[in-house]
Amino acid sequence: MAAVAVRYLRSAGAPRTAPSRPVDPLPRPGLRAVGLDERPPPSPDAFRQALGCFASGVTVITAPGTDPGPPAGFTCQSFASLSLDPPLVTFMVARTSTTWPRIARAGVFCVNVLGAGQAALCRAFAVSGSRAADKFAGVRYEPSPVTGSPRLAGVPAWVDCTIHAVHTGGDHLIVVGRAEALGTDPGAADEGPLLFHRGAFGTFAT
Repeated sequence: MAAVAVRYLRSAGAPRTAPSRPVDPLPRPGLRAVGLDERPPPSPDAFRQALGCFASGVTVITAPGTDPGPPAGFTCQSFASLSLDPPLVTFMVARTSTTWPRIARAGVFCVNVLGAGQAALCRAFAVSGSRAADKFAGVRYEPSPVTGSPRLAGVPAWVDCTIHAVHTGGDHLIVVGRAEALGTDPGAADEGPLLFHRGAFGTFAT
């Protein structure tokens, strides 16, 4: 409708007015993340230091490649279960991620939960830039049963999902997936999870 209106105005001719002298632009307003009476937020370094004390598991989120194109995947710590009915999971991804647009186009993904001996696999999928094209080089995987997303070999558990919703969260996106299929490898699960804490990998011991 707006395009039609623009074409009509151009064809009819906009009303002519007497030329006026240029108007000085207004000064650019000062931008603030908080109000003058509010306490400034913690610095990014302080935020990372405090939240780094929270130990988390590690996953690799994968999606099938487009035609043509290789599969997509990236290492993700910010993963959690969300709902039992319906079965929903969630992960967070930076808005600057170059992998996320490929997953979004696919509309599906597979969560691969990494085990204690898979730190090298975690590092392989954490690369970015020119090396990112080689993430699946030498990695064994097979298509997940519903979406066809790469299911990495030897992971303790996997969850095959369709994208249910995407929400904004500051400089990240909150992706909600509906579980269509899932499974576990008891042998790999018995070895324990891969944990990340204060910038280092660790394992769980009882």
